[in-house]
Amino acid sequence: MRLLVTRPEGDGERTAVALRARGHDVILAPLLRMQSVNFELADEPCAAVVMTSANAGRALTGHPERARLLALPAFTVGRHTADAVRAAGFREVHSANGDQRDLASLIRAEHPDGQARLLYLAGEDRAGDLADDLSASGFRVRTVVAYRAVKAERFPSEVETALGARAINGVLHFSRRTAEAYIDCASRAGLLTAALEPAQFCLSRQVAEPVRAAGATAIRIAPHPDEESLLELVDAEAGSG
Repeated sequence: MRLLVTRPEGDGERTAVALRARGHDVILAPLLRMQSVNFELADEPCAAVVMTSANAGRALTGHPERARLLALPAFTVGRHTADAVRAAGFREVHSANGDQRDLASLIRAEHPDGQARLLYLAGEDRAGDLADDLSASGFRVRTVVAYRAVKAERFPSEVETALGARAINGVLHFSRRTAEAYIDCASRAGLLTAALEPAQFCLSRQVAEPVRAAGATAIRIAPHPDEESLLELVDAEAGSG
């Protein structure tokens, strides 16, 4: 299959390597650009750091309080985030290998008294609110915006050409924000109809909402919200064609 990967640089390149190893042709179009946000930490101690995106771990590079944070246990939503957090220098990393609900359940299991004070390093725009979920269980959660995602205004010219020629078989969406950016860029280029024709491979139902609302009908949702499940879904689609 000829596939379009819309993830930010770094993540998108890693996904492209995995897809090409499986025999697919890949075009990269990073539709989000990540920016670290300068943030300050309160003097109050906390029991652990919580992260739902690899970008949170990357945002710690060069932060003046980095050593203080790395000494704490880290809780992450999935394996990819856990790998990025370990690469940032965290030694004790607990991964939920799932979604935000799985992460909240993991934290409750590790802190059954529900009294721990947690630091949540989050993005400026995020789906759901993990902090509210944990606070309802008694945890004291301080949410700090550590990074923001800036949407691309237009597709690369290669992507516009391929979409216009109906030369893309599938599009991979890993976040709601990239799905929204995909629809926005397609509309600006006058290619919305063409952009909705390929199979839309989405990490979750929530990620799929923007393309569904725009009129896409060939929507495929990963059975589990992780990269491997999404790639297996692509392979299954290619095998059935």
